[in-house]
Amino acid sequence: MDPYLEGDLWQEFHETLASEIRAQLLPKLAPKYVALLAKRYVINHVSSEGIGIEQAKVIYPDVHIAKPNAVREAGVAYGDTTLDPTAELISPFDEQVPIPSIEIRDVANRSLVTVIEILSPVNKRGLGAREYNLRRSEMLKTRTHLLEIDLLRAGERIDLIGKLPPGDYYAFLSRWQRHPITSVYAMSLRQRLRAVPVPLLPPDPDVVLDLQAAVNACFALVGYERLLDYTSAPPTPELLPEDRAWVDELLASTRQ
Repeated sequence: MDPYLEGDLWQEFHETLASEIRAQLLPKLAPKYVALLAKRYVINHVSSEGIGIEQAKVIYPDVHIAKPNAVREAGVAYGDTTLDPTAELISPFDEQVPIPSIEIRDVANRSLVTVIEILSPVNKRGLGAREYNLRRSEMLKTRTHLLEIDLLRAGERIDLIGKLPPGDYYAFLSRWQRHPITSVYAMSLRQRLRAVPVPLLPPDPDVVLDLQAAVNACFALVGYERLLDYTSAPPTPELLPEDRAWVDELLASTRQ
């Protein structure tokens, strides 16, 4: 996985990854099942923290006596009163964030068999995380398998009882026959992403989703390596020293 994707390109990558997962699974599912792209929208409350502004910009106006109708570069003067702002701050606002997922359905009955969720920053923090965990809880009450893919180091993990094994990325599989048990697949930044099972209706066997192949297909299609700024540090959270050394060594080898 490329930690540099965890920035402003994530939303674009998220949708591309959903399409590539679908493309990988479709031949494995035919003719009995089909993989469909689904999309819902989550309201994200954007604050200064959410848009990466560490501190609002403050502008201090000049102290002077203005002539009538004088126009200054910093602002407009009227009479003896300058109309320059004391400060310029960011107003919080709400935005709709699309969340793509993959639905596997039985062709004969069009019944929902498995949902594949790819976690996004919006459902890994604050109200978005709570909303996602509530939605997840409702889904676990149904006869639907749930496969959740978390390729983001930042933010909260899904709500589980027990301690997660060490990892930078995770896949979580909840088979409806085994609720409330969730199988955890931990992955490291420095390792190949794992292949994970995608369950179907019994007695049909699982099909395999190769996560690394799906990510590689995204890079081959779009060329994200041309868009990411590898001259700066990866987006937060900060990498462990040994991981940062590995990333720097890898980047240095590509420049040779």
